[in-house]
Amino acid sequence: MSKIIISQLIKVFKNRPSFTREELLDFYMDFEPNLKEGTFGWRIYDLKKKNIIKPLKRGLYVICNKPKYKPEISPETIKLAGWINKQFEDVKQCIWETVWLNEISQHQASKPRILIEIEKGFEESLFFGLKDTFGRDIYLKPDEKAIEFYISESNNPIIVKNLITRSPISKRRENEILCYTPTLEKILVDLYVDGNLFYYLQGSELIHIYENAITSYTIDFTKLFSYAKRRDREQEIKQFMTNHMYHLVKGIIDD
Repeated sequence: MSKIIISQLIKVFKNRPSFTREELLDFYMDFEPNLKEGTFGWRIYDLKKKNIIKPLKRGLYVICNKPKYKPEISPETIKLAGWINKQFEDVKQCIWETVWLNEISQHQASKPRILIEIEKGFEESLFFGLKDTFGRDIYLKPDEKAIEFYISESNNPIIVKNLITRSPISKRRENEILCYTPTLEKILVDLYVDGNLFYYLQGSELIHIYENAITSYTIDFTKLFSYAKRRDREQEIKQFMTNHMYHLVKGIIDD
């Protein structure tokens, strides 16, 4: 693809909050009047692969002028990820730290937590393995009482949960260790759905987190809403966004 065309594309669309597939096609038709649908599909694929455009939802895109969400993983979490990979090879899982939220939250968490989610049926084995190996405050699918009386008082607990099927997860290597982490879209949905676990991040704080996430990073709303649907909260989260940050999602959330 011509660098001149790509440069012009960025110039035309960079200041727009979004643009449609049809608008993108009209842009290319000025340069390639005989452009076929199949070839246009490859043009879009190439733009996404080169991280020039990002999908917001089906048929709606934005120029990638925001950084990719890639939080720093602590040595402790990398060590845990390495152990999990060895013990549960080929089992779907992910790990993350609530300290990651500090950059987009209003109040800084004083007691960070590590959350590990694993494919259903392996959670108890993971729990007991972690207890035997690391010997620290570890909780398996805690209920409201455990969260209130134990986790809230623990300095750096590990929480083990079931991984929802088809959860949006990314992978990266840190110190030669493969780390599976939730995408920002998954984290945002989980914060909303698991209000008991993230009780200290609700209300105005949750609104603040969503607003900062949307303005700071490119969000794939198709991925977000698909996962929210898996958790039976799609319409609730759409309404939450409409009520509190409509100016940021106008045109993205369907009427």
